[in-house]
Order: sequence, then C-alpha cells, then structure tokens
Amino acid sequence: MTDSAKPTLMVVDGHSLAYRAFFALPVENFTTKDNQHTNGIYGFLSMLVNLIKAEQPTHLAIAFDTSRHSFRTDEYPEYKATRSESPQEFKGQIPLLQDCLAAMSIPVLTKEGIEADDILATLASQGAEQGFEVLVVSGDRDTIQLVNDDVTLLYPSVQGVSQLKRYDPATVQERYGVRPEQYPDIAALVGETSDNLPGVPKVGEKTAVKWLTQFGSLDELIARADEIKGVVGGNLRDHIDDVRRNRKLNRLLTDVELPVGPADLVVTPIDAQAVRDIFARLEFRTLLPRVFEAVGAGEVADDPASVVVLPTPVEVSETDLATWAAAQDGDVAIRLATQGVCQCASVPRRRARCASPPGRMLRPMHFADGSSPTRRRCCMTRSRR
Repeated sequence: MTDSAKPTLMVVDGHSLAYRAFFALPVENFTTKDNQHTNGIYGFLSMLVNLIKAEQPTHLAIAFDTSRHSFRTDEYPEYKATRSESPQEFKGQIPLLQDCLAAMSIPVLTKEGIEADDILATLASQGAEQGFEVLVVSGDRDTIQLVNDDVTLLYPSVQGVSQLKRYDPATVQERYGVRPEQYPDIAALVGETSDNLPGVPKVGEKTAVKWLTQFGSLDELIARADEIKGVVGGNLRDHIDDVRRNRKLNRLLTDVELPVGPADLVVTPIDAQAVRDIFARLEFRTLLPRVFEAVGAGEVADDPASVVVLPTPVEVSETDLATWAAAQDGDVAIRLATQGVCQCASVPRRRARCASPPGRMLRPMHFADGSSPTRRRCCMTRSRR
C-alpha cells in the first residue's frame, strides 16, 4: 500500500498542548462574561483546526491525563514532584475543552494511573502495525521514541502550539545524533528536570551521545562503565541506579488496554448544534466557521434563535410616510425597497435614505403595524453575531 493510500491516524496529547496554549495566549483577552478563562481552550482548538485542515486525518483521538498520580509515581514518588500547581486561571478549562471535543465528535481517551503519552504510544504502535500512517502530536519529548518509518511526531517548535516541527527518523538523527528509539537513553543519562529525574552529574547531551555511539547501547555502556575514565566516569558509576530508574520510567507503554483501537477512531460528522451551543457559552465567534470548514460541514447555517421575523411590509405614499415619521420620537428604523432589492437601515426622523447605494432616494415602505426592524441588517433577516 502506498503512503497516499494509507489511512492517517492522528493522536494528540490534549493536556500538554492545552497547557502550552494557555501560556501562549494572554488570559485577560479570553474571559467570558461569567469570568471563565478560555485561552487554553481557544489556543488548543485553533491548533487542532489547523492540523485537521492540513493533515486531513481519517482517524483521530485526543488523550488526557486524569491526574498527577500514575504507575510512575508509585514506582518513584518524587516523579514530577517539583512541578508547580496549575494556575488558577487554567483550572476548569480541560473539562470545557473535552466538552468541545465531544460536540465535535472527537474521541477523548483517559485511563486512571496511565499518562496520556502511554495512550498515544499504544495507539501509535497499533496503528503502525495495522497499516496506518500515524501522526503523534505532543509537547513531551518522551514521544520522540515513538518515531519510525510509519510514525511521525509533530512537536511544538516555539512557545505555544502555533508552529509544529515534523520529526521523522532522519530528523531525529540529525537533531540528536541517535536513532529515535535511543532518545530515552540520552534522557536517562542527562536526566529530565521537568519530570524531576536527576541524571549523571556533569553529563550533558553531547557526552551521552558520544557514549551511546561508542558502546552501541545504554545496556552495553552500563555493563562497561569501568572503561569510562575521569570524573564523569566516576559519576556514571556512582549514579548507575539513577540511570536505570530513569530509563525504566521514561519508557512509554505500548500495550495499554483501551476500550477502542485505531480502526474505531474514524473521523465522523460533528454535532453542529452542540458545537454552536458550547461555542456560544465560551463566546467563540470567529472560531466557529473555522471549525465547520475544517471538518467539512460547509457554511454555518443560520441559528434559529438569531433570525428576526419581520412583519409584512406595505407600500405607502411619501405623504403618508412623512406623517408617520413626524409622529415618531427620535430615530426610527424602516425597510426600503427598490427594484426587488431591499435594505434595512436606521434613519433619522423624516428622512428615508438607503444605505446602499449611498445617498440614493428610494420609494419607501414601512410596516402596517407601525413597527420597525430590531436589527440593522438587510432584509435577509439574519442577525449579526
């Protein structure tokens, strides 16, 4: 099967990317009238819409962590212990983001005691075995180990999630000097500050790559640690247990038991009304048409609640119109028609000019019940949002 004929499975780390989006967008610019902060949601969905449009996945899922507790914290209680609490403004955004994804008919996957990256790893492994072209979207460098000929990593190249760099095996080799499956060996030696996994003192990325190139594998390096001379050799031998622990913890699981497999994650039509409802609640106006376009829903249909039903107009003489306008207090709104085209406009008392074309006097009309339109939009009656 050619690559172009393969189905495309996209799996996304929802929590890590929403967190990045939160810090990339000013929180004060994304707050609803109910004081709900939405910058993380908006940034994540903007990224997702762009990805769907660009990559056209046939299958899609978003994975989330359930809590900071996992089998890794059971193994090593200090794992990620130095991470600060999530900002108050970020709290509550993940459940709302998941509501948005549910409305968009995108599967959300979680598992107690399992991190999102392990869910991605399992689906990526299964997808590659089942003939999918797999795209892993994550801001965690541990997912580099998943890259192979069938799995490509899309990793944020700058702060936020607006730009994603593609990592295939050649890109990983060029950037880190090792094969993708060896990246966790580098991390085990150097350590990972964000996960609170200390490495070998005075050993950086270059030294780790040098050793792995020289000895071929981390296991061989450990077995022959006595051959490493100098201070760093002594440090390696003193911290062998840390290296082994790090390598055990940064290995992603590829056999997590999940309720679905890659074939179950086929992209399905969104619930258009549910999307409108949740976006209205979050006050996402400009994002709505982008979502509809990306998922192939076509134009955004009129929201029945936004349609204004106008009374039936009747034609009157200019004298009658002038008499009616003179009796009104302040500005009035009238509906003007000419040659089959009508306009709605708010006009000063005793004047009847159409907004288009500018300044042109028209034969006026007003409503038989004396009422006027509540909107300033044209006769199609669709209100502005």
